[in-house]
Amino acid sequence: MLKTIAPLITINPGVRFGRPTIKGTRVAVETILAEIAAGMAPTDVAREYRLTRRQVAAALRYALQLIEEERHVAI
Repeated sequence: MLKTIAPLITINPGVRFGRPTIKGTRVAVETILAEIAAGMAPTDVAREYRLTRRQVAAALRYALQLIEEERHVAI
């Protein structure tokens, strides 16, 4: 069952074990983030995985959204 969880981001238990992916692809958001964290330019990530810059940006926005929603515990 396909579920849209953010613009251009979907989850489907039958695709990548239900991890968030770019809509219409099997490219996981975490794959995009890992490549950028390793130093790959977003435009190169788009080219490597046959994505648009808009799709790569959607993955980054989704990750930012998760961080912004994270609850912080006072220490």
